[in-house]
Amino acid sequence: MRHMIDAHHAAAQASGARIVFSCGFDSIPFDLGVFKLQNDMRQRFGHPASRVRGRVRKMKGSFSGGTAASLKATMAAAATNPTVLDLLRNPFSLTPGFEGPRQPPGHKPMVDEVLGLWVAPFIMAAINTRNVHRSNFLLNHAYGTDFVYDEMLVTGAGYKGEAIANAVAADKSLGSDDGPKPGEGPSRAERDAGFYDVLFVGTDARGQQLRVGVTGDRDPGYGSTSKMIAEAAVCLRKDATGTPGGIWTPAAAMGEPLMARLQANAGLTFTAEAN
Repeated sequence: MRHMIDAHHAAAQASGARIVFSCGFDSIPFDLGVFKLQNDMRQRFGHPASRVRGRVRKMKGSFSGGTAASLKATMAAAATNPTVLDLLRNPFSLTPGFEGPRQPPGHKPMVDEVLGLWVAPFIMAAINTRNVHRSNFLLNHAYGTDFVYDEMLVTGAGYKGEAIANAVAADKSLGSDDGPKPGEGPSRAERDAGFYDVLFVGTDARGQQLRVGVTGDRDPGYGSTSKMIAEAAVCLRKDATGTPGGIWTPAAAMGEPLMARLQANAGLTFTAEAN
């Protein structure tokens, strides 16, 4: 994504072409979840949350061989090209010219101080967090230049939650030779039975807090992603006609009109929750 921004963003701005990255499970539920939370924070308190936690509460789905192959290709490129590794490590790799505050590493299990539950590294966080920071960047830092964001997978309370969190952190099966092969993936029955539920908790400097839940039906990577891609394309064509040329994120390019479409047609919900 960073290489495409460097190569084509200026040309897209000049020509009027609108290119929107990550219009599937990476990263619409997370990008728009933070977008809604920050809108709610501004309406309630008059300013955005400086700290947002994305917490995957439930998820049922599976990865395909294509996803595994993409991960392996990225890791292989990073092993031979130090600049790729630097981009992968940098939470602001998609915000050229801007470096924000230090971000949580998110690479080891811990007890979440807000939820009081064990959380583990979330495999898609490396992509989602970068897109969320790019949205903030493209929205003229509507979330603030001091914005801190991370994503983790909730595994539960007590010793059981800790054990699951440690198992998740140790699991390297997706990138191994034992993972799914290209062409392999979830069946239709598995896609239809999938779902996800993500919580976003926003906190400001005074400790004031709001929460937003985002849910989706069907397998996140396939059943839900296919619907999100289709609705994003229609939204970009019919609703977000004022978005100028450039390389965008879903929240920055389409925002509230896309949320409305996804709730009406794609099985997603975006809901304010009680603290």
